[in-house]
Amino acid sequence: MKRSREEIVSKILDVCLNGANKTKIVYQANLNFRTINPYLDLLIGKNLIKVSQGQILRYETTPQGIDMLEDIKEVHNGLLC
Repeated sequence: MKRSREEIVSKILDVCLNGANKTKIVYQANLNFRTINPYLDLLIGKNLIKVSQGQILRYETTPQGIDMLEDIKEVHNGLLC
């Protein structure tokens, strides 16, 4: 079953809560390396995740991203009730 864009964004934001490299995001969000880049670009552009540069690039959910994640979960839970 195909996931919606909101489901994928929600999963990426969730994975990045404590910081994650691209490989961790790809595997935990069940994506591939070709499809992850547009999502990361979108989330960085909207200031929902930030990039920490070190030896390895780490992606972290910003406070705005946490708010968005909570909103998505609230809407999703409201639809289930």
